[in-house]
Amino acid sequence: MKTKVRYFEDRLKEDMRDPEFRKHYERERKALAIAYEIAKLRHRLKLSQKEMARRVGTTQQVISRLESGAYTGYTIKTLERIAKATNTELAIGFRPVRQKQAV
Repeated sequence: MKTKVRYFEDRLKEDMRDPEFRKHYERERKALAIAYEIAKLRHRLKLSQKEMARRVGTTQQVISRLESGAYTGYTIKTLERIAKATNTELAIGFRPVRQKQAV
């Protein structure tokens, strides 16, 4: 019996046709992007999670959760506290939505 190879991109393209899946996928994608930026900032400054937490005024566990991507409850206030604690500026912007191609 020959097994057909299925690539992730093909499966994702198929799943993105479902509006409910697409909604959840986009939310998770955004949460991971924020988590990545927080972790990247911390590493660039050579801070441990514990030191970052001390600067932000929270616990190491909170920083870990923020960096995990599993947390989606980010607030502007939290992100501003991180920016202030790391001597950076929080920049939020809007950009045009790419038109979805017909599948």
